[in-house]
Amino acid sequence: MDSEDIALLFMRVMAGLVFSASGVADLKDPDARSKSIELPRAATQLLGAAEVLGGVAVMTGVLIKPAAAGLSLIMGGAIQKKIFVWKTGFWGKDGLGWNYELILTSMLLVILFSDGGSIKPFGVKE
Repeated sequence: MDSEDIALLFMRVMAGLVFSASGVADLKDPDARSKSIELPRAATQLLGAAEVLGGVAVMTGVLIKPAAAGLSLIMGGAIQKKIFVWKTGFWGKDGLGWNYELILTSMLLVILFSDGGSIKPFGVKE
């Protein structure tokens, strides 16, 4: 285990926590969240569940590549909506631009293409 693997584990845990927390919030109050992101309640619940499951997968390293790829697609949708539908700038009003989503997408791409490093439970290999 080297410093690169420790750094990748840290990145996985941070990204996973962000997505899991976001997904839990979506699932706790799907009606309010669906209004804020302008999607149907069922779609919001599906996104919330995908964020929780993807976040846990990224953190643990189990199915890390599909999880990172799927979460990247979700972030792509969020970026697309902020740029083309809501016409939000990079920084946005009150810091609610698409810079945050771009940072998370960058983290997910590093995780995806590095396989998240070698620190994984149960000797999982993909």
